[in-house]
Amino acid sequence: MSRPQKCRRVCTLPRCGGFRPMEDAPWSGTVTLGVDEYEVIRLIDLEGLTQEQCAVQMEVARTTVTGIYLSARRKLAQALVERKALAVEGGHYRLCDGGECRRRGHGCPKKQKLEAFHRENRSDL
Repeated sequence: MSRPQKCRRVCTLPRCGGFRPMEDAPWSGTVTLGVDEYEVIRLIDLEGLTQEQCAVQMEVARTTVTGIYLSARRKLAQALVERKALAVEGGHYRLCDGGECRRRGHGCPKKQKLEAFHRENRSDL
């Protein structure tokens, strides 16, 4: 019997449900990127967090973040190279309960764990 998947904490939902190649370019098929995969791409590539910091933010193991990140990058590459539409939907996630981050659409105000992580792992050079 396999272990049930833990829901990943997501601070913001995507502002649009997907993307597709420009109208004049032929495209075939759709690649589906989960909301949890979207969040990992947002945190690592846009916000500049490490995988470990991302794991703290999403309340999952770093190895889980690594797997999600590899899957998301593969799907993004497939959509770009094979000219496929990209849908962002589904996945195992729960919205964070910090109401402010959902209203404003940016980082979660509940960063105590992440800030504690930074303090604990700060190198005094």
